[in-house]
Formats: sequence, C-alpha cells, structure tokens
Amino acid sequence: AAAGVLVLSWYPPGQGDDPEEPSDSLVPAILDAAHSQAIQVAFHIQPYKGRDDHTVHENIKYIMDKYGSHAAFYKYKTSTGRTLPLFYIYDSYLTPPESWANLLTPSGSHSLRNTAYDAVFIALLVDEGHKQDILSAGYDGMYTYFASNGFSFGSSHQNWKAIKTFCDANNLMFIPSVGPGYIDTSIRPWNNHNTRNRVNGKYYETALQAALTVRPEIVSITSFNEWHEGTQIEKAVPKKTPTRLYLDYLPHQPNMYLELTRRWAEHFSKEKEQWLM
Repeated sequence: AAAGVLVLSWYPPGQGDDPEEPSDSLVPAILDAAHSQAIQVAFHIQPYKGRDDHTVHENIKYIMDKYGSHAAFYKYKTSTGRTLPLFYIYDSYLTPPESWANLLTPSGSHSLRNTAYDAVFIALLVDEGHKQDILSAGYDGMYTYFASNGFSFGSSHQNWKAIKTFCDANNLMFIPSVGPGYIDTSIRPWNNHNTRNRVNGKYYETALQAALTVRPEIVSITSFNEWHEGTQIEKAVPKKTPTRLYLDYLPHQPNMYLELTRRWAEHFSKEKEQWLM
C-alpha cells in the first residue's frame, strides 16, 4: 500500500490492552517482518497506568537501547539535517504541559534534548487549547488521530488549515490523521453520532484530499487494523460472530482500501516534489 511506516501501539513490558500478550514482546518479530518488506516502524506510546514525564523518559531509553539499531527502526530526517527517531504520544494531554517540559525542553530537569535519546515527539491535538499546551510542553509537532471528521477540533478537516498555519508559525510539524470511516458502536453503543459512513471509499478520499491541501510532511492513517472502531484498511471479507458483524467492503474487492492508499501515497509523493520546487 506504499505506506512506508507502520506505527505500532506500544506499552511498556508487562503492560498492554491484553496483559496476556504484552505488546513489547511482539516488537522484535514486527521489526523483522517490516524489514523484509522495506517498511519501517515507529512507536505510538499508549497511556498506561502511571504514565508521566519520568516514566516516558525511561520508555524512550528502553525503546532506543533495545530497538534503535534495528534496520527497520524509523528515523525522521529533520529540517536541520538530523536523523532522529519519531514517537507519537497518545492522549498526551493527560499529563500537564509543565511536566512534559521537564523532558522535552532543552532546559528541562531531565531533558532528552541534545542527548543520545533525543527524538521527534508528536503530541495528540484534540481541543483547540491543546495547540498552545503542545507548544509550551516542548513537543515537535501534533497529530489528530481520530478518523471521525467533526468529532474533535483536531479531527475536523475544516480546522486543518488553521492548525497548519499555527504549526508553521511555531516551527512545529502538523501530521493530519485520515481514516476510511468510523463506527465504534460495538464497544461504545452510545457513540452513534460519531459514526461516519465509508461511502464506497469517498469518505477516505475526501480526508486524504483535505490532508494534502495543507501540504503536510507526513500524513498518518487511522488505522491499519483497528476493527472495533471500524477504521481498518486491511483486507476484509464478510465475517459474523455471535456478538459482532464485521463490516466488509462489498461489492468491492477485499483490498480496496489498500489500493486506495497506494494510489494516494503515490499522489502525495508527486505533490511533495511540486511543493519543494
């Protein structure tokens, strides 16, 4: 699908959505598999119990010490010519900006800046007020994650131009997140108003077009396989269990969304060449 980078949900060792299978133990196999397909892997640090600037400091050191030398470990080339790992911090707003500043500003009490563990750190933008918080926290950029247009300030396509303008003015990266649709009522029955129909791929293409319009350096996709929020783009065939009906892409082919992704990834590459000229 020409995606280039796989962003992996990550919890520290011994923690995870399913404690029976902690996510960290899967990382070596994922890195090897990604490398075999010329894909790189970045980390999406999830909000585990007790997460704060100190524990994230430990997490970054752990990830870089353990996986940083792997050929598939993603590094981003910054505008200053440095090549650094890139981390997404999900629900970053749960920790106050003053605490993040200890870690992410050069004068912070336990700063990662200008150390061997420096990286590009991307915060989650949900509310409009988070823009200023992300800036004062010392983050390098922001992403919007949610695939439901209109669900939050950040995930509303109409706000992306203003967010990009803010980011440009403050030397921050803006990474809009696009998705193929959204339906999470199997796990959040009350959330029907945020369902977004896929409209045979049109919803996805509208989001991709909105993202490209603001000329971002990176576009993130929510998601490859988040089935319970109905945002997956991986191959899908009809399937029903006693408790759930999985939405497929009929009458289209199982790989419809991977094909769309590939087409738009190629379009994005061509567009970027134009912007840089």
